[in-house]
Amino acid sequence: VMLDTIGPELLIMNKSEHSISLHEQSLVTLTPDQDKQATPESLPINFSGLSKAVKKGDEIFIGEYLFSGKETTSVRLEVSEVKDEDVICLIKNSAVLAGPLHTLHVSQIRIDLPTLTEKDKEVIGTWGVRNNIDFLSLSYTRSAKEVMHAREFLSTLAELKHVQIFAKIENVEGLTHFDEILKEADGIILSRGNLGIDLPPQKVFLYQKEALSKCNIAGKPVVVTRFVDSMTENLRPTRAEATDVANAVLDGTDAVLLGGETLRGLYPVETIATIRRICFEAKKVYNQGLFFKKSIKSTVKPMMHMESIASTAVRAATNVKASVIICFTCSGRTARLIAKYRPTMPVLSIVVPQVNDDQLQGTVTGSFEARQSLVVRGLFPILAGPPTSTGEKTKGATDEFILKLGLEHGKRVGLVRRNDRVVVCQKIRDAAVVEIIELRD
Repeated sequence: VMLDTIGPELLIMNKSEHSISLHEQSLVTLTPDQDKQATPESLPINFSGLSKAVKKGDEIFIGEYLFSGKETTSVRLEVSEVKDEDVICLIKNSAVLAGPLHTLHVSQIRIDLPTLTEKDKEVIGTWGVRNNIDFLSLSYTRSAKEVMHAREFLSTLAELKHVQIFAKIENVEGLTHFDEILKEADGIILSRGNLGIDLPPQKVFLYQKEALSKCNIAGKPVVVTRFVDSMTENLRPTRAEATDVANAVLDGTDAVLLGGETLRGLYPVETIATIRRICFEAKKVYNQGLFFKKSIKSTVKPMMHMESIASTAVRAATNVKASVIICFTCSGRTARLIAKYRPTMPVLSIVVPQVNDDQLQGTVTGSFEARQSLVVRGLFPILAGPPTSTGEKTKGATDEFILKLGLEHGKRVGLVRRNDRVVVCQKIRDAAVVEIIELRD
């Protein structure tokens, strides 16, 4: 379960909820006076600092779903004049704003509001705890400090101490500080809806490729949004959209995030099925060998111990044409390191629960770690049963049982067959071992 924060979102406040028609080449005033009624001439907003943040010529976008170039529910404005706390704008395209709230986005301008708002904290502490969330999507992340602040807040909630933070990159400021954000966050969401507004169209692909490459080299999952807008109303994507999905897979994205297509679209199930088929075809032609060499070359030398074991497991699996890699893990870290090298075969991550003793009662971990592995490309987690003993003899028997569990699961889902070769990565005492098994029975 992922909870998406609101963040420093600017909104048009339409208390009357009547539709507002905006006409091209007319003027409209954005005012922080929320007591005013929303009209085609005046739109109240929830931020009093807009007049200090913008200047003549700046671009502002308003819409329920942001601006895509064809939606009549979004409008592009150009700042014409700043007058006290009001911002007077020229309307660049006709649109109808229907409903009580619409997002306002100022292109390449910093809005001095906290990334994690008090409302966000309230929702995390109630809905988030109640629903046992696995991920926090931190909207409008602009610096590593904002990720650190969110992590500090999560640490105050005992039930959510395992939650991973995915930094949502939505503007140029987030791209500017991308390297430091990537280092601090557990993963990245490239939110192309807002980025497509902040960036010139000819630069979007370049920043996307660069961001995905950095995430892949760092071994951190990356998710890309906004692919098949046309399937909100149509049964098939355009050729450009289908190619866009495939290229994202070839560029290294771990997941594709759908929004309006499934939230308000007419064909949500068909959209998911279509995206799945495109991703499947793209993965079949992914050049794993080239990526493996690039990853090895980019890894800091000397390699960390587990990094070396992970890359060895992938190399061995490739050389013997293994059908699957099975990894025993407690935290999920070793399995993620293996998946980082994008092996052509699936990685079965068998998460072994651990007992944490405290003064009141023991708790068993593992379910969080297993679920969080689902977002990693090529990684298929299985949660093993809770441990029963820590004795050395029992430990060996437990490892054998866990391996059998993984093989039976692989056979059940069609990943493992008789005479297949399987690469197993596990820790035995203080050593990490990579083993090649040929299945006879």
